[in-house]
Amino acid sequence: MRNTRYWIPALGLVTTLTMTGCGSSSDPSGPAPDPTPTLVTAPLSARVDLGEPTFSDPTSITNPLFPISELTQVVQVGSEGDVALRHELTLLPETKTIEWNGGQVETVASQFVAYGDGRLLEVATDFFAQADDGAVWYFGEDVANYVDGVLDNHDGTWLAGEDGPPGMIMPGDPRVGDVYRPENIPGFVFEEVTVKSTTETVDGPQGPIEGALLVEELLMDGVLEDKVFAPAYGEFLAQVVSEDELVTVSVGVPRDHLAGGVPAPLDALSAAAADLLEANADGQAAAAAIDSAWAAYRSGALSPLTVAQVDDAVARLQAAIDASDETARLQAAFDLAYAATDLRLRYDDPAAVDLGRLDLVAVRLLADAAAADDGSVGGDIAALRCTWDRVEHTIADPSQVHDALVALEAVAPTDLESAATAAADLRGALAAL
Repeated sequence: MRNTRYWIPALGLVTTLTMTGCGSSSDPSGPAPDPTPTLVTAPLSARVDLGEPTFSDPTSITNPLFPISELTQVVQVGSEGDVALRHELTLLPETKTIEWNGGQVETVASQFVAYGDGRLLEVATDFFAQADDGAVWYFGEDVANYVDGVLDNHDGTWLAGEDGPPGMIMPGDPRVGDVYRPENIPGFVFEEVTVKSTTETVDGPQGPIEGALLVEELLMDGVLEDKVFAPAYGEFLAQVVSEDELVTVSVGVPRDHLAGGVPAPLDALSAAAADLLEANADGQAAAAAIDSAWAAYRSGALSPLTVAQVDDAVARLQAAIDASDETARLQAAFDLAYAATDLRLRYDDPAAVDLGRLDLVAVRLLADAAAADDGSVGGDIAALRCTWDRVEHTIADPSQVHDALVALEAVAPTDLESAATAAADLRGALAAL
């Protein structure tokens, strides 16, 4: 359902898996399996998702290992090979009622956004509901996949009741050996999970977290993925050894919220990185300010992967300044400024952080337009839209920003001059909030 889904192409899938667990599709003409080799799956005796769940209060998702309705925003960072990965998971204000098994189930909506090297890969809306026994069920996702800034396909999209059954994504009381399927439409979408441990300890953003769940997930193309689910966070770590992929939580709020406001060194780091995104910036002075601010701030408890990404951006930034490489300087400054938003999320309101991200992407759009990179301009516009969609409801009067974004979306990405003008207008509307 996430992490590896945006890079897996549309492959032929499994034909001999049985469509079991949690009812059947209400649409017998739904997706047909493709002829491909058989996956070796667990015996039915190990499955804990074969009973039919009941949903009396489905949008109150309190399962400690998948508390999706209690998480405002979670950021995961990592890498796949030499590509820096970033995932943003945000609780949306709306719910979705899904017709299934002759009834209706109201589901929680969560937005998932994936970036590779800072560029948009995927935007999805996922739908979840908690059953009366505490198990959380996955009711589908609406997926948009991007390649080089352009919407490429909707592969991975499915909806319970239309395409097949919902899938259990977290048991109410998981035990070693339990097997369940978060996606269970063989030949279309499929994942099978086996619980390996319920007593893991992981390094969290604020220290060790006990009682984490380790699972092995069999993906639809036969790849095995290890995942850790941590109390108060949900999905905390995912690793695909065969793909050299690892992502883990950088910050999750409200769990990681810290009182006292944004520390002065972090403010200084953010400001200096933002300065370097503007024309005629004093690169050496800003770099010195960044080094000083980062040295003062990084002494606290931070995700090791977040520290690594900031360190990398700082090093690339200094190298670009020394080489007078304007393109590399802008990219490194953007990466650093955006990473700083994750650090700010520990102290600031998530909506305020997202507004800062909107301005950063608008600045990058201006740079992409100046570089005549219309593909990246298109991706910037899509990134602006998905970020605005999750923050608009928090703004008392969002009309100016809304209108400015709609005007930007109406511009063809190849019309770089008009796109730059519209992006500047959007920045003005954001500044006026």
